[in-house]
Amino acid sequence: MNTLQSVPSLGTHQAGTRNAGRAETRALLENATYDLLVVGGGILGTSVAWHAAQSGLRVAMVDAGDFAGATSSASSKLVHGGLRYLQTGAVKLVAENHHERRVLAKDVAPHLVNPLTFYLPVYKGGPHGAAKLGAGVFAYSALSAFGDGVGRVISPAKAVRDVPALRTQDLKAVAVYGDHQMNDSRMAVMTVRAAVDAGAVVLNHAEVTGLRFTRGRVTGAELRDRLDGAEFGVDARLVLNATGPWVDHLRRMEDSAAAPSIRLSKGAHIVLKRKAPWKAALATPIDKYRITFALPWEDQLLLGTTDEQYEGDPADVRVTEADIAQILDEAAFSVQDAHLSRDLITYAFAGLRVLPGGPGGTASAKRETVVTEGSAGMLSVAGGKWTTYRHIGRTVMDKLAKLPGGPLADDMEPQSRLPRRVPLPGVANPNAVAHRLLVDREPGARLDPLTARHLATHYGALSFEIARLANEDPSLGERIHQDGPEIWAQVVYARDHEWAATVDDVLRRRTTLTVRGLDTEQVRSRVEEVLKG
Repeated sequence: MNTLQSVPSLGTHQAGTRNAGRAETRALLENATYDLLVVGGGILGTSVAWHAAQSGLRVAMVDAGDFAGATSSASSKLVHGGLRYLQTGAVKLVAENHHERRVLAKDVAPHLVNPLTFYLPVYKGGPHGAAKLGAGVFAYSALSAFGDGVGRVISPAKAVRDVPALRTQDLKAVAVYGDHQMNDSRMAVMTVRAAVDAGAVVLNHAEVTGLRFTRGRVTGAELRDRLDGAEFGVDARLVLNATGPWVDHLRRMEDSAAAPSIRLSKGAHIVLKRKAPWKAALATPIDKYRITFALPWEDQLLLGTTDEQYEGDPADVRVTEADIAQILDEAAFSVQDAHLSRDLITYAFAGLRVLPGGPGGTASAKRETVVTEGSAGMLSVAGGKWTTYRHIGRTVMDKLAKLPGGPLADDMEPQSRLPRRVPLPGVANPNAVAHRLLVDREPGARLDPLTARHLATHYGALSFEIARLANEDPSLGERIHQDGPEIWAQVVYARDHEWAATVDDVLRRRTTLTVRGLDTEQVRSRVEEVLKG
């Protein structure tokens, strides 16, 4: 059966609490005064909203686009300690990153964060020798208390057995270490859900058009719903600017003379169909600071990234032909040409790293978070890493509590009293979830092992809510596209429980159809029908 010929029935399926409608959410935002208004729903804003709501504050969060719709869904999909930071002597930073990485993988999001072995090939004439890299991966694993095994050096022959695509010409040795990876869009959606579960009110596709002032202090924002043009406002005791690449744009709404505080670095990636299984990722040194990745991800091959200063409009960032050529050329250092054909490319994406202003190249700039207070009391937070996003949220909350005369200090629950390893929704062992999805199928249900595994590793225990939709209406158990694991129930679920409002919200960030190159016009049309339900 052609799965695209069956359009699921709409609007009759409920699992848990359906997202409030946009008009209802706007009314909630407009008719209350919030302790904290977070502008920006990327990893930083969402983490602060989550922790602030846990602290007992009344929290609102808005984003001009989709949650994690820009930089936060354009990462290299890694949850890692940062091997290259050892090059600059940032030992403490690497140890802190490792701690957060393992907490995410063990306690907070084991259903979303997956272990991944990395091979670091050493070629004749390369920027680093085998002895140096061997010592580096040993120290790297030691800083993680050898939780992923001992960093070591293996022979080229053994590495090729695990990654047949590895280029062997002039290959001298291969260093091995362990890290983790994720689907950043799914992590973001689950964190938004965690914030809402803790009491936050959130709305995507809501653009700030101006700030509200009371006696010279920022006390809210004017907004416009980008989907229907409705205008509304939000009052708040404190506004946090977490708009990423747009942070200076909002700062200039507070103070037209505000000096630039950040610089931007563009990172581009491409996704290719995988010609063979990969049992490990490749991290290949390009120069003293840069590494190019070849990562098995979502049944595809993810290549990247670039790192170059960007000075244009953040909304216009995109992958250029030069980016694609650079990524393929750098991947060819360690990947055989047959696996890098342009015919295999399914998707390309680019994002902007937010870096502190300062001298020097972007490749060697520190990936640190900076919090500043504007002339009218608005706080701005910029920079950081996915791996440490929980830590960043707690750090910002600590700064809020310590603001001299700050409006929130007396009302916040101290961070030291809050549970430090609060799990994201759906936390569960994905293997157990996948097994149950198959065992508990209704007679005649169409859920197959590939789909069960996909649901388990992207929703965890929430997969059972999606399976329930498919059991109630078999058409929702049909695959959206025959070449991908997603089913129609996920579209209904994204609409009703994950704030998906546009086709791209569903195809690019709630599912993997776009990155697999499966978002055909027919698929897009059917998804749009579901969203209107």
